[in-house]
Amino acid sequence: MSHVLLLNGPNLGTLGTRQPEIYGTTTLARIEAEVAHEISVRGWKLVAEQRNGEGELIDLLQQHGDAVGALVNPGALMIAGWGLRDALADFAPPWIEVHLSNVWARESFRHMSVTAPLAAGVVMGMGALGYRVAAQALTRLVPSADAPD
Repeated sequence: MSHVLLLNGPNLGTLGTRQPEIYGTTTLARIEAEVAHEISVRGWKLVAEQRNGEGELIDLLQQHGDAVGALVNPGALMIAGWGLRDALADFAPPWIEVHLSNVWARESFRHMSVTAPLAAGVVMGMGALGYRVAAQALTRLVPSADAPD
């Protein structure tokens, strides 16, 4: 069965309790369940991973190069995660970058992303809903096997 990789970077494992005024109260487990539901319309399964280390995220991208696509929240690694950026450049399936908060409305050091220019799209500032929006977009970006050429 085809799968989508949901990759969450540093500190995102504590969603629900981590700075709820910025990141909301929805847990990562709830986000994973909602994304799984969204992609089920295509018969895809979800492989959800969260790691705090850049090297671990790179390993996961390399292990899941056969995914139909990915949703990636690199967290703060968007700013200076050059190794992650290079791994995403080598990740052939389409992927969408997701951020819970609107990084443009936050500190100026968050206004640069080394990863976003490589993404098929970026969703930010919509809280947990952003993951569902990104999942819906991915279902439309990936061609169907029975779609006409």
